[in-house]
Amino acid sequence: MDLSLISLEVGVALLGLLILLIDLWTPEERKKHLGWLATGGLAAVFCYSFSTFDQGDAIINGYSKDALAVYFQGFFVMAAILVVLLTMSYAPRIRSGISELYALTCFALAGMTFAAGASSLVMLFAAVELITITFYVLTSFERHRLRSLESGIKYLILGAASSAIMVFGIALIYGSTGALDYHEINRAALASTEQPMQLLFQLGVIMVLSGLAFKLAAVPFQLWVPDVYQGAPTPVTAFLSSGSKAAGIVLMLRLLAEACPSLMDEEWLRQLLGLMAAATILYGSLCALRQRNLKRLLGYSSIASAGYVLLGLVVLNNTGAQAVLFYLAGYIFAVLAAFTVISVVSEESDDEDISILANLHQRSPLMAVALTLSIVSLAGIPPLAGFLGKFTLLRAVFEAMETIPGLPWIIGAAMIGVVISLYYYFGVIREIYWGTGRFWEEKKPSTEPLDCPRTAEIVLLMCLFGLIGLGLFPEPMLSLAGEATSNLFSASR
Repeated sequence: MDLSLISLEVGVALLGLLILLIDLWTPEERKKHLGWLATGGLAAVFCYSFSTFDQGDAIINGYSKDALAVYFQGFFVMAAILVVLLTMSYAPRIRSGISELYALTCFALAGMTFAAGASSLVMLFAAVELITITFYVLTSFERHRLRSLESGIKYLILGAASSAIMVFGIALIYGSTGALDYHEINRAALASTEQPMQLLFQLGVIMVLSGLAFKLAAVPFQLWVPDVYQGAPTPVTAFLSSGSKAAGIVLMLRLLAEACPSLMDEEWLRQLLGLMAAATILYGSLCALRQRNLKRLLGYSSIASAGYVLLGLVVLNNTGAQAVLFYLAGYIFAVLAAFTVISVVSEESDDEDISILANLHQRSPLMAVALTLSIVSLAGIPPLAGFLGKFTLLRAVFEAMETIPGLPWIIGAAMIGVVISLYYYFGVIREIYWGTGRFWEEKKPSTEPLDCPRTAEIVLLMCLFGLIGLGLFPEPMLSLAGEATSNLFSASR
């Protein structure tokens, strides 16, 4: 077996172990600086792993190293680097164990990188559990806060339930096909003519998709999101919203394209995905309308975003998959910039109410601009990356309308969600520039300059570069996304 194919995954896991070892000999006051080691190590492993990739496809024991895996691995590493930098600025709020927080981020990243290339149900389950178990610890990391413990328990209980559903689905797929590798499952499903076995296979696929929908926070598996987002440390919330969501997407893409091509022409599968997408968009958008807590608001926004991502899966073709990959590329910069600003601003007031953003344009122009642009991008307004992301998703659905009935009502639900989102997104912008500090104890909100930590500034600048760059020059990223998905669905049929 060529270990260079999994050099990124092994390197990330070893980096986490190295941080834990160095932590033993590091003075308490310098432990937060281990974040620079984590950042540098991730960048080095990232560069090395892709220098060994020759753009050819390779499969080893249920793991595929192809263009799709490379794309998502780059996505995950970028998200992890930004999260580690954000964690460094958040470090003063961590009473103990900051090194463990860096290490656990690396372990979660290792699970995500394995998920990017998972081509068997065994690897799928192992990757999902590595990600989920790590986040059980991360969400309750601030154990001195009751809300953090509450979020960890809720995530644990609902995560365990979703894992049980997924394992049951894996058992049904194995029982009906006698295989665990995706391509072997596909061959067995195509060869099967027994109606009971076909029904068991279809039920198993639905249950596995349900378990993955928990990672994506899609309806009806979204109930954990607002409480967990609010209670978890802000860097963990940012990683959940970006990396964990993308892991669920790549696992869904591979499962549908490689293991279930026989189901692609089934009308019930598209109707199921379409219903889930429409319900997720409307639920997230409507519930966000009345939110005053910024992290809960972004939590419901994240649910709505999951619905838009599902639009690309409804069409079950390469164009839809390409749109999903491009949308995620812009989404990561928008959501991480928003959580970075919330992390810095909420530290001063020890509150997360939307009123803490009052006068932010005077107190910190950089953070005000970064949060404004991230919100504008999430709302889908040109010329930023979020607009092109939603545009490519809707275009993929429009192009499939001639061959797939029932898509107009899904598009209608998506457009309603876009209109609703303008209200709560621009409520945040209104508070930044014209807010009166409704819940402040002072008569007027503070106008004192607000310092932004250096690492948080780096994150914001990188996110601004990504948002503006992808919005104005989308062709390179669209090309990469197209290469990653060029043979995803067509090669499986």
